[in-house]
Amino acid sequence: MPNFTKNENQLKSRLDKWLYFIKYSEDMVKIPEIFKDKFFEKAFEKAEIAKYTETDRRNYEASLKTYRDLKGVIDTAYDKGQTNGKIEGKIEGKIEGKVEGILEEKYVIAKLMKDEGEPIEKIIKFTGLSKKVVQGL
Repeated sequence: MPNFTKNENQLKSRLDKWLYFIKYSEDMVKIPEIFKDKFFEKAFEKAEIAKYTETDRRNYEASLKTYRDLKGVIDTAYDKGQTNGKIEGKIEGKIEGKVEGILEEKYVIAKLMKDEGEPIEKIIKFTGLSKKVVQGL
């Protein structure tokens, strides 16, 4: 990389930035402002990990594995809860819909019977509606 001589202010293209990163990343203490995007932030993370001792790297990888395992358990539980919630919601929705349909049908029948002059007691017996409801139709 001896031929790459641009300084931070001269970096225009992504290639310039990568070459600068490769040449100077070892000496950088913090991420320069020009590298504030997700690709370079990940590259800086990887460069930091590459500096770890073997023991530190093993510890880091073990903690990362533990984190990923726990995250997997939580995500699976969340997904299962979402699925169960959707199923329960659909079942409740179907039940509510059927109850509303049955109730609406009872109102229609009661109204027709009342219009035909059937006695209120007979309408109550056939529909199961209350006397107050039948009288209000």
